Amino acid sequence: MIESIRLRALVVAASAAATAIFSVTPAAAWEPTRNVEFIVPAGTGGGADQMARMIQGIVAKHNLMKQSMVVINKAGGAGGEGFLDIKGAKANPHKLVITLSNLFTTPLATGIPFSWKEMTPVAMLALDEFVLWVNADSPYKTVQEYVAAIKAAPDGQFKMGGTGSKQEDQIITVALEKAIGKKMTYVPYKGGGEVAVQLVGKHIDSTVNNPIEAVAQWRAGKLRPLCVFDAKTLPYTDKVAGDKSWADIPTCKSQGLDIEYVMLRGVFMPAGVPKDVVDYYVELFKKVRATPEWAQLMKDGAFNQSFMTGAEYAKWVENEEKRHRDLMKEAGFLATN
Repeated sequence: MIESIRLRALVVAASAAATAIFSVTPAAAWEPTRNVEFIVPAGTGGGADQMARMIQGIVAKHNLMKQSMVVINKAGGAGGEGFLDIKGAKANPHKLVITLSNLFTTPLATGIPFSWKEMTPVAMLALDEFVLWVNADSPYKTVQEYVAAIKAAPDGQFKMGGTGSKQEDQIITVALEKAIGKKMTYVPYKGGGEVAVQLVGKHIDSTVNNPIEAVAQWRAGKLRPLCVFDAKTLPYTDKVAGDKSWADIPTCKSQGLDIEYVMLRGVFMPAGVPKDVVDYYVELFKKVRATPEWAQLMKDGAFNQSFMTGAEYAKWVENEEKRHRDLMKEAGFLATN
């Protein structure tokens, strides 16, 4: 009897030992241990700034992260200040940057020592549209009327406002000049919010602001959209201004302006961050995209809701860099150094 008890005890002990050997407690998933800086390489009020601050608010409201997200604008040098900050923060898991086309245009135009390949791609959050806007008091109700007025005026009389120099707004302006066969005067401002205000104030004649940058002024009856620089009309049918929706805006191409352009709204991190860190932020942005606030932002800003991560995202960015190099070479915007 005693031997039987001892045998059972040995079996139990051996079983416990085996369980201890083969049961490995999974390591805790990575998460931030201090505030996360969300760098905006552009001015306040523009599309990138508005999106970053919306994400910041969603993360806080829904408790999606234990640490705080802090939005920091670093617009100096056409956004170069922000990108160089990320470049110099190698392997820092607490820094993010929201990107727009200056990811390509700034290094190409200025020659600053920076490339997107010196960062870690995280996710494409959406693609942003461009709309040709005029003041609601202007006599131009169609693209044809707008183009006819520019053609009838002396070179440089019409003023196009945009964000920065040798960036996406001016690239579109140059394409517009070539399509019309007439020179305009391009007036650069620090951010899309300021651009919209200047058009409301009639200090400029038109802009190519993103929808989110001008929707408030359109809703208030201050601005008028003439066309969208995309291959197809926007899918949002809810009324925005009076009886007009985003879907009611014709494409510029259908109105005789053969110009198409959409812009990245994506996120990168410094080089050298581990995969589990990237995975954490990918999941965070998936949670952000699942909220009603994000859905409302997409609707208000008429965004193309494409989402990419990993190799697919990196390949898309690589192709866009090549396209922007061609566009800027054609416009004469490439740095000479």
